Amino acid sequence: MNLAIIPARSGSKRIKNKNIINFHGKPIIFYSINTAIKSKLFDKIIVSTDSTKISKIANKFGGETPFLRPKNLSKDKVSTIKVIKHAINFFKRENINFKNICCIYPSAPLVTIELL
Repeated sequence: MNLAIIPARSGSKRIKNKNIINFHGKPIIFYSINTAIKSKLFDKIIVSTDSTKISKIANKFGGETPFLRPKNLSKDKVSTIKVIKHAINFFKRENINFKNICCIYPSAPLVTIELL
């Protein structure tokens, strides 16, 4: 099984709400979710977020939010690898393992299927 993880915390300092800001008529996170879906590479596409608002938007466009990320993993200095490990451990506790895991940033609207 293949997993795509889109890490989208709510506390951006430079651009407020950057992960859900409107970009060409859609929230910017839509493009990462949509490209992951269209690629057909992933069995699961999850959004790791600390925000119920981001969660609702992600779910609307086909992303899953099986958990809300803890606040201690949503601070400025927390590395992406810690966020990914948290998601992997969540699924391990559910006895779900993945062969391949891909991180797709939510603020990358130009990501392509070919790149994935």
